[in-house]
Amino acid sequence: MSEPISHADIQKTMLQQQKAEQRKKQLLNLVLLVLLLAAPAVLYPVFLMKILCFALFAVAFNLLLGFTGLLSFGHAAFLASGAYTTGYLLSTYPGLSTEMGILAGTAAATVLGFCFAVVAIRRQGIYFAMITLALAQLVFFFFVQSEFTGGEDGLHGVPRGYLFGFIDLSNNLAMYYFVLAVFLGGYLLVQRIVGSPFGQVLKAIKQNEARTVSLGYNVNLYKLLAFVMSAGLAGLAGSVKTVVFQLASLGDAQWHTSGEVILMTLLGGTGTLLGPVIGAAFVVNLEYQLSQGPLGDWVDAILGAIFILTVIAFRSGIVGEVQKFMRKNLG
Repeated sequence: MSEPISHADIQKTMLQQQKAEQRKKQLLNLVLLVLLLAAPAVLYPVFLMKILCFALFAVAFNLLLGFTGLLSFGHAAFLASGAYTTGYLLSTYPGLSTEMGILAGTAAATVLGFCFAVVAIRRQGIYFAMITLALAQLVFFFFVQSEFTGGEDGLHGVPRGYLFGFIDLSNNLAMYYFVLAVFLGGYLLVQRIVGSPFGQVLKAIKQNEARTVSLGYNVNLYKLLAFVMSAGLAGLAGSVKTVVFQLASLGDAQWHTSGEVILMTLLGGTGTLLGPVIGAAFVVNLEYQLSQGPLGDWVDAILGAIFILTVIAFRSGIVGEVQKFMRKNLG
């Protein structure tokens, strides 16, 4: 006759499983770091920087959609607000350091995210999504009409400057490793948020908001904080992108960009940490490859078809499907 399993044994088993998951996560982070450090030896640094900027944008968006269950159709507004703020300040004030310009852009996006959240956060589902879209369109028209943005021409010739006063960012390799450091900082921050008690509450809100309310949590406050953090990280991505390409344009503020980050997140896998990174790399690379060939005019149609296919057949995304396969076959 088998002995009954004690509570201590259950706790020990759970602790071992948590440690194993932590080791897997650390190993995955290490492999990702090594690949990213070596990538400029194989691929063009500017292309890699574009992937990293959009990967950070997708990671920020996934914090809201994948872990909180809030679908925003207006995240392009935060990308653009960070981009325009950084571009304007660095172009207008030559004495301003690059890092301060980026921090200012991130702060502007964070404040805008708070304003969006105050208006939209009490709504749910399609109503929340449409409010964010409407607010983002207001921001888009503000950028079109404002003189400081350059209107339809955008801001050109934004100086890269020097990081900390002595690292010349006009060197693409130096710029790449700076962008990589920013991306890794944002990625690890989201990883820490998701694994914290705060992140567990966000997951609970996504799974069953009514039950989370019944447990005594201020759900609206948690959603507001998640929205603001997501907006700030999206603004950081936009600020860095402006420095990389020395350009801030209306393309960053268009609704199309909001739809693109949704595609990146869904394709890679919502609710996974690595999914948005994979999705961003896939979409950016696909757009580049298609634009170089005879299908350049069909980029949007092809991306739309991929979006439909993902929603219908691969709802867990690339990373989610791989995880399900591994759990099913490898235990």
